[in-house]
Amino acid sequence: LEGARGRDYWRSLDDLAATPEFQDLLEREFPRQAVGWSEDENPVEGRRNFLKLMGASLALAGMTACTRQPTEHIMPYVRQPEDLIPGRPLFFATAVTLNGVANGVLVESHEGRPTKVEGNPGHPATLGACDAFSQAAVLQLYDPDRSQALSYNGEIRSWAAFTGALRDALAQQKAKNGAGIRILTETLTSPSMAEQLHTIQKLYPGLKWHQWDAAGPHSARAAAMQAFGQPANTYYDFSNANVVVSLDADFLASGPASLRYARQFAKRRRVDARDDTMNRLYVVEPMPTPTGTKADHRLALRASDIEEFAWALAISLGIAQGPKTGENHDIYKWLGPIARDLELNKGAGIVIAGEQQPPIVHSLAAIMNEKLGNTGKTVFHTDSIEANPVDQLASLQDLVKDLDAGAVELLIVIGGNPAFTAPVELGMRDRLKKAKLRIRLGLYADETSDVCQWQVPETHFLETWGDARAFDGTVTIQQPLIQPLYGGRSAMQLLQSFTEQPEKTPYDVVKGYWHDQHTGADFEAWWRRAVHDGVVPGTALPVKTLTVRGEALSARSGARHLGGKLEVIFRPDPTIYDGRFANNGWLQELPKPISKLTWDNAAFLSPATAHRLGVQKGDLLKLTYEGRSLNAPVFIQPGHVNGAATLHLGYGRTHAGRAGTGMGFNPYGLRTAKALWQDTGMDAAKAGGKYEFADTQNFHLLETPDRRHIIHRAELADFQKNPESAHEGAENPPKELSLYPEWKYEGHAWGMAIDLNSCTGCG
Repeated sequence: LEGARGRDYWRSLDDLAATPEFQDLLEREFPRQAVGWSEDENPVEGRRNFLKLMGASLALAGMTACTRQPTEHIMPYVRQPEDLIPGRPLFFATAVTLNGVANGVLVESHEGRPTKVEGNPGHPATLGACDAFSQAAVLQLYDPDRSQALSYNGEIRSWAAFTGALRDALAQQKAKNGAGIRILTETLTSPSMAEQLHTIQKLYPGLKWHQWDAAGPHSARAAAMQAFGQPANTYYDFSNANVVVSLDADFLASGPASLRYARQFAKRRRVDARDDTMNRLYVVEPMPTPTGTKADHRLALRASDIEEFAWALAISLGIAQGPKTGENHDIYKWLGPIARDLELNKGAGIVIAGEQQPPIVHSLAAIMNEKLGNTGKTVFHTDSIEANPVDQLASLQDLVKDLDAGAVELLIVIGGNPAFTAPVELGMRDRLKKAKLRIRLGLYADETSDVCQWQVPETHFLETWGDARAFDGTVTIQQPLIQPLYGGRSAMQLLQSFTEQPEKTPYDVVKGYWHDQHTGADFEAWWRRAVHDGVVPGTALPVKTLTVRGEALSARSGARHLGGKLEVIFRPDPTIYDGRFANNGWLQELPKPISKLTWDNAAFLSPATAHRLGVQKGDLLKLTYEGRSLNAPVFIQPGHVNGAATLHLGYGRTHAGRAGTGMGFNPYGLRTAKALWQDTGMDAAKAGGKYEFADTQNFHLLETPDRRHIIHRAELADFQKNPESAHEGAENPPKELSLYPEWKYEGHAWGMAIDLNSCTGCG
């Protein structure tokens, strides 16, 4: 790589080095693992068990005895329920949520069984598109490893026993104004559930509501308070952006509006006519991402150095004060062209900070957008879409203090998995046990369930009513398509037990809330239309004019030296996220972007760093940070920044289910409150032993792309002079080499081409 010059295309380091192993793969075309599984080989057991589990899931999807549609009036997107024709599907609008934020989807249903999820064309967050998490939601619905029975300390109990125990605990708390009650949820945007919680807090004034999402927008939330002095939400319009500068933001593949952003961005990349123009993307990041692969100019920087880059760019634009040179020369030689490009496109640019960057980087991005005239044109601020936008780390630490003080008598954990995902030094697994009565509502009997007395099976979002806000505040009504397969309870049902009307159903709660919000006399027609469309009209939050406070830019970190150590970088896994999808076989099978790794995580290193540490792909590395250690296998990733290791969260589960338990290693064992996303000071040493990955990068090889001229490329200027310039040099074999007879094509002929300008590699 060091000696290479000019452009070349290769699909792996083995391909580039022309290793004997790669040549062997090339000659055989099919990977060894894909031809005839041996009955005696251990690795096959995992695959066989996966196929068994998939078979069980699909068999359950085909059952008819337990797949009744809900009795409430659900609204099909295209046809009314009475028009049901066996064999012909109905489509229903609802929403998938991640970190509480809604993506509007259409769910296909066959005779009362949900079978497929696609994007809702009328929803602002999806525009008809769909991500991997939404696609895989159907398998999660039918997962036979879901929690199927109410239990107390592992023993199955009746709902009457649970209701009685909860009623007794609440009766004791009534006299104390609920001083011993704690409710721990994930991030919440549901207006209806927020109203429930506020009602409960009025009944029990001493009750405390805590929130924790391991991969939530912690930095953006803190940055809003730092920059604007109030909670705020920021979103972008890439369709009007000529220049985009990404500060470690993978906006094309992650985040609540990534589907919308990808469509807007791709539209500006398509070139059909000579006078078409393209946007320009600059990306600064430590680990290659789908957004980084689309960059016109990409700079690999350690995650902790991106703050220095943001400061230097703000100084180059005349927005901040400070020296115009620094220790990292790679940063400063980039600044002039980027600053000029942004200034030439005032009002038509975007500077976007990644969620994993610290609040100061978000504040710097906000003030650059403000001074460049982008705010209000390509960058928009609204009130927070969260029902209670608190500092979640502080909220979790406050809960820990109360647990240590013995002040928690009744703890309700709704969703999430804090025993697995909380910062390691909090020791949540042991501390949760300090609550006198612990009730856990979850889809699975997971690590948190293991330390709670009551495990309450939770309904899937396709089994219950609800509502949630999208990236811009737009509300979607979540309607169920099927009765709960395992007789579970929803979060709304559990919370309603705290009120004076415990018999109200989630349908009553959601519809009642929106009845109070809608002032017109046509509520029933309005309600039917909102459920049918999947969008509650007029609920997008109004755009606000917010000004960055001067004191937001007062704190500046100095350069962080490694001193022979590594920077540790934590990121949500591209397919199992924070670990919540670890038991989803479809997502485990989906090759991750860039690495094409499946069923595993790894310590990602650059080739130079791996060489310095004396390790190769599959070698085990002992990683030590803040006195804690774990062993992780090495994956060498071209394009990764030197001097850092990226660890993806979510693996190493002990109570996930048959597909997820025991897969990979657990980076949460190193993740602390002060380093939720990155920090310097990690030691790494070769541990001995080898690990074999299942990655698909070299599967089904034919010939290298340059020899077959699979990839056609040209500069935009060349295309404008000659639209055929990209195809020059392409192979044009003589007709007699074809296996097929001559045929006169009239009209369209079949063919396939991938526009790599607009394809984001989403999988």
